[in-house]
Parts: sequence; C-alpha cells; structure tokens
Amino acid sequence: MSYYERHIFFCCNQRDDGRESCNPRGASAMRDYAKQRVKELGLAGEGKLRVNQAGCLDRCEQGPCAVVYPEGVWYTYVDRDDIDEIVEEHLRNGRIVERLRI
Repeated sequence: MSYYERHIFFCCNQRDDGRESCNPRGASAMRDYAKQRVKELGLAGEGKLRVNQAGCLDRCEQGPCAVVYPEGVWYTYVDRDDIDEIVEEHLRNGRIVERLRI
C-alpha cells in the first residue's frame, strides 16, 4: 500500500522567458490554502492525504494546474472555492470534479 491514500501536487513554476506559468496565477497561495484545509479537516498524514508543491508539470498553459495521484487526475482552478471542491469531493470522497478537470 502507498504511504498516502492520495497525493496532490501543485505546479508552482515561475518561468522567466515570458511563457505561461502557474505561480504568477496564484499557485503557491492555493497550495498553501489546500494544505491548510487538509490539516484543518484532519485529512493529512500517513495513510491519508499529502499536499505538495512541484516544479513545472509542463501544463502551465492550461493552468494553474495540480495533479492528484494515484488516479493521475489533472485539475485547473481559479479560487479557494475550487480548491475547497477538489479537497472535499476528490481528496476526501474520491469523486473526480469534472468541471475542473483538464
């Protein structure tokens, strides 16, 4: 069995060459918010959930983006409401949020 039931990685890439990247669109702040919510809900830790920052996940043009494993489901998001929905529906209950899927 995996150490975590689910693991979400937020692309927090900051490109310097003018191409789209996730961090200027609030990725680090949304990762921090997701991490806080998961802890507040008692969902963090061994056998549960993990929220991590990642470097470039190479989908910045569709971002900001995050990916949930083990399912390999990619999401985009706009605000805290979107993060709340991903945390509640997918991370907590295992239901993919189709409207945010990329």
